[in-house]
Amino acid sequence: MSKGCPIIFRQVDSTISKISAIFVSSGVIAYLLTMQKLILIFLMLDFIVRLSSYKRFSPIFRISSFLKLFLKLPTHLEDAGAKRLAAIFGMIFTAGMLVSDILVWQYSIWIIAFIFLLCVALDVFLDYCIACVFYSFFKRMYPKGFK
Repeated sequence: MSKGCPIIFRQVDSTISKISAIFVSSGVIAYLLTMQKLILIFLMLDFIVRLSSYKRFSPIFRISSFLKLFLKLPTHLEDAGAKRLAAIFGMIFTAGMLVSDILVWQYSIWIIAFIFLLCVALDVFLDYCIACVFYSFFKRMYPKGFK
């Protein structure tokens, strides 16, 4: 987590978040291989549930939590602000791919998917959050909009 990340003073387990990110990226890859809109619709609904106060009903969150316990992975707590912002960006990317699919903009789908998968890979493997970089940039540009 970079110093530019949004802080909301609530802790989440980043291990579960990373497992969830791997499932989401697997869904994006499965979509790219099959071009089935239902995969993107499922991901969108899951993002909406995870961003609401009913995260425990999210299939991806539940499976990720189970895998963390089953594999006995360590708990790494960090502020939820960065993970929430990343989920918002993930939902936006997924919505962009869904709209591009509906409009049959194939190049747009691939570009959005590439950027999305790159952002996920940076977060999962290098703990580098692109969403936090954008947040920090816009916070400096529009300080009144982030009070």
